[in-house]
Amino acid sequence: MGRYGDEVAGLATPLQHSEDLNVLIDRVGDARVVMLGEASHGSHEFYDWRSRITQRLIQELGFTFVAVEGDWPDCERVDQSVRFAEDADPREALQQYRRWPTWMWANEEVSDFSRWLRGHNEFQEPARRVGFHGLDVYSLWESLDEILIHLRERHPELVPLGLDAFHCFEPFVDQPQQYARSIHTRPAGCSCEVSGLLAALRRSDDFNAWQNAEVVAGAEHYYRSLVKGGAASWNVRDRHMDATLARLLDHYGPQSKAVVWAHNTHVGDAWGSVMAEQGETTIGTLARQRYGEDGVVLVGFGTHHGTVVAGEDWGRPMEVMPVPEARRDSLEHVLHETAPDQSLFVFPARAQQPAVLRDRLGHRAIGVVYRPDWERWGNYVPTMLGERYDAFVWCDESHAVRPLHTFFTDVTEPETFPTGV
Repeated sequence: MGRYGDEVAGLATPLQHSEDLNVLIDRVGDARVVMLGEASHGSHEFYDWRSRITQRLIQELGFTFVAVEGDWPDCERVDQSVRFAEDADPREALQQYRRWPTWMWANEEVSDFSRWLRGHNEFQEPARRVGFHGLDVYSLWESLDEILIHLRERHPELVPLGLDAFHCFEPFVDQPQQYARSIHTRPAGCSCEVSGLLAALRRSDDFNAWQNAEVVAGAEHYYRSLVKGGAASWNVRDRHMDATLARLLDHYGPQSKAVVWAHNTHVGDAWGSVMAEQGETTIGTLARQRYGEDGVVLVGFGTHHGTVVAGEDWGRPMEVMPVPEARRDSLEHVLHETAPDQSLFVFPARAQQPAVLRDRLGHRAIGVVYRPDWERWGNYVPTMLGERYDAFVWCDESHAVRPLHTFFTDVTEPETFPTGV
């Protein structure tokens, strides 16, 4: 079984049914935030187990909302469906996702979960219904559109502010990264227009409009940071997601609790991997700083082999691709050799952690852009598992997620190109 065999056997809980999650639910306890990761954006098992965990957190521990690595306007349609629409099917809202990669959220697994959430909410008072929200920064144009609709309906005197921002970004409508290049010749960019719009909407009593303004401001900052290169734009994005999560918790009230769904590279604590050495932070790191280590539970996910939905390049048609067996020097190879095929690990206190949690091992990360033939030269993040997460869900063989549709209308390349995590 190798050098880690006995250690893994002592930590692993075989995972077959939702009841097998009891040790994780106990570990969550009074935590205010639980972050559930994924090793890829296109694997059924990760979505399935996140759904099962989240259902128990909602039913047994009273978690208030789910926040995902998705765009605010798209997720707002799902939120309206699961919380307020009497006849709406959340699946219809998910089918309206248009920005590549649509399969991240417009898939059968999220459809099943959101329908479950809609059914759960039917029996709750409006103030106790569980929400579904997006944390990400990419919906610049969609958020601007939502702001203009809001201003025309509710605050026509502020429409010129919205139009100023809209027209400022208009030359970059098809290629927002061109905005970053324009900063060299026009340093102010659209920052003044965005600041004025955000200042006006922060005073609004409409949380959705305020958040769309925060997205526009975050996107401006994000594309501006591309000029700096390195970790700057990554950190702008994760800090935006952290701030959005904090606003949501404030909005829902002092007793609110959040479940976050995002990639391992966002959920995991950067100090438990090479990411911190590269100057990168994560929403997991920021949450531990903001809410304390006892207030946050970070759960990573992993797989050894199987299939996944991804694209060969940004904007290319999605494919069901093979996930080859993990590298022999990786965490995934260790768990393939020593752990039950599906298993749960809830880690002991760091002072009591065995070597498998303390040693630095390569940990697989697959984005929306993936080339299996190139995997041995990338796709692994050196990780100390016990520092990066509080718990880990292992699926030895994983299978492709089931997309709702196969067409895309927006293939704009955000900074996460070419990996897409």
